[in-house]
Amino acid sequence: FRLALIQLHVSAVKSDNLQRACGLVREASAKGAKVVALPECFNSPYGTQYFKEYAEKIPGESTQKLSEVAKECSIYLVGGSIPEEDGGKLYNTCTVFGPDGAMLAKHRKVHLFDINIPGKIQFKESETLSPGNSFSMFDTPYCKVGLGICYDIRFAEMAQIYGQKGCQLLIYPGAFNLTTGPAHWELLQRGRAVDNQVYVATVSPARDEKASYVAWGHSTVVNPWGEVIAKAGAEETVIYTDIDLKKLAEIRQQIPILSQKRCDLYGREMKK
Repeated sequence: FRLALIQLHVSAVKSDNLQRACGLVREASAKGAKVVALPECFNSPYGTQYFKEYAEKIPGESTQKLSEVAKECSIYLVGGSIPEEDGGKLYNTCTVFGPDGAMLAKHRKVHLFDINIPGKIQFKESETLSPGNSFSMFDTPYCKVGLGICYDIRFAEMAQIYGQKGCQLLIYPGAFNLTTGPAHWELLQRGRAVDNQVYVATVSPARDEKASYVAWGHSTVVNPWGEVIAKAGAEETVIYTDIDLKKLAEIRQQIPILSQKRCDLYGREMKK
């Protein structure tokens, strides 16, 4: 099946972001994509100073638009993420909609991005955001898909559990920056893909040099052999790739690590 990743240029005007995102979703569908994904924080600038201002309830304006365009195009739509307000708390939340417009999954970013690299970047999502407390998967006629958001990709246990639960594709909307992007963006994706023999897709906003937080871009798809099979540059674009589940099955047969794990010695479990 064909997967499309929309590397959206995100502005400060929410209505413009929604309109352009929906237009690119239609374009991707017209080119044969059955699963389409948007980037992290696709409806607002990324930054702790913006989350409260742009936050919405779910369902709300942005998720309603996603539901409508998923139904219009009869696709599975991974809605990147938006700042969500619920019960006085803020979350970084990804919603997924099916071809009938119904919401199939809601993933709140589990691991908050609190880092300090002296002289390079300091960022603390926990100043404003609360963490999610659950894994998120959804079924399609093609395969089961596991969800993470950006910093979640650094935690190998999460991807391992998705693999154990039968996911063959992991999608991470994410906005790595100009420090961590060139160092680890592709490396982490290839690691998660090889470790778990799954396809890994990451969806970044396009780079905006004038933004307070400058995203790395380079939305990417990696196959279960660890090969990069699609990759964007820094600008707004849509990239496409065909997810070959037969190839995935062959790789798992050739190197059967899933059945060779020593579960008598070690293991990972999903606690809730």
